[in-house]
Amino acid sequence: MTDQNDKSASQARASRDDRLKSALRENLKRRKVQARERAASTDPSQNDDGSLNEGAAGKTGS
Repeated sequence: MTDQNDKSASQARASRDDRLKSALRENLKRRKVQARERAASTDPSQNDDGSLNEGAAGKTGS
């Protein structure tokens, strides 16, 4: 009788582990996409036309 309980418990644990792995994988994918979108939309090194943004740091005193 305890054999069957052990089997069902191990199957439940395996099922839970699979669900957790899947959820973690999906979460990681979603976070990577969000990070790429943030990096693309707030990239300070480029202007809208794609040229480099030199700003005040690139200017030299004359």
